[in-house]
Amino acid sequence: MCKRTSFCGWRSSVFLAVAVSTSACYVVPAAGPDGTAQYRSYPLPPAGTPLPPPAGATPATLTVRLYPNNELATPTGVVSGSVTNMMTGKGRFVVNYLGEVLSGEATRISNDEKRGVASAFSSGGMYMSCEYQMNTPHQGAGTCSFANGAKYQMHIGN
Repeated sequence: MCKRTSFCGWRSSVFLAVAVSTSACYVVPAAGPDGTAQYRSYPLPPAGTPLPPPAGATPATLTVRLYPNNELATPTGVVSGSVTNMMTGKGRFVVNYLGEVLSGEATRISNDEKRGVASAFSSGGMYMSCEYQMNTPHQGAGTCSFANGAKYQMHIGN
């Protein structure tokens, strides 16, 4: 119990002022020019404020499955590969076809963020080209044609 009401009132007022002024911030120590710790407070954003997105979107590697779409493609069955979506409108495309590794790129068509084309080539001379449309950055579908005339329906993502 306080015997002096003015002292207790003053102490309570200081405590209340400190509590109110620091309730919406946090203190972060930082090294001063002489190496000593300096404490600075930074205000917190209002409750419910959404967090900012990361500085750069993280590339995502997606599975690619090619399903036969004509008689020339039927003997190979399902062909698998991958595409790495760089989240910039470009991607790296790799597929193993008839024992050859074809690699190339996928590019979104300008003025249409969902549609794109992909091309790949192998050192043995096999090549392919695809057209696709993305439903989300992680899922899409399209068609692919190979140099030997084989045609496939392409599914991107899981």
